[in-house]
Amino acid sequence: MNSSVILLGYMGCGKTKIGKRLSQKLNLNFIDLDHEIELFYSKTIVELFEDLGEVRFREIEREILIKILDNKDRFVLSLGGGTPCYFDNMEIIQKKTNFSFYINLSSKVLAERLFSRKSKRPLISSVVNKKDMLSFINKHLFERNIFYMQAKHIINCNKRDINKICKSIIEVLEKNSF
Repeated sequence: MNSSVILLGYMGCGKTKIGKRLSQKLNLNFIDLDHEIELFYSKTIVELFEDLGEVRFREIEREILIKILDNKDRFVLSLGGGTPCYFDNMEIIQKKTNFSFYINLSSKVLAERLFSRKSKRPLISSVVNKKDMLSFINKHLFERNIFYMQAKHIINCNKRDINKICKSIIEVLEKNSF
């Protein structure tokens, strides 16, 4: 088992921003799973969804996740929002590290953040207003929380800035001999 840090949670919760800042503080490489997929296929996530469909995208996502997790170096990895929810991805993640963190943010905050950025998110690009966005997110979180809650650690990010969130994660790491 390596001791990499894996951040998971719903789209828009801040996994990438938190991961970048955390990796700097820990002096580790930062890896964003979606970015790695885009580099490998020379297409955006939106294009992959459109060209291949969600099922094939999830297969590709899993393949690249496994390649990254097989790396022996320590790193901070930010997952896509759906990554933990497909196949046996959470089981694989739990076998690879004791440092998986659910970046938990309220559906209300997520809806506010995501509505303005929906064109870059294939699952929500057709949502027409903020009320529908909140409904969609609530339903989706209900379905996905069973997977997110399997993370070894849960970080409540409501009303907390990125530095406080990183500090909370680092405290957990230090308590657990990272």
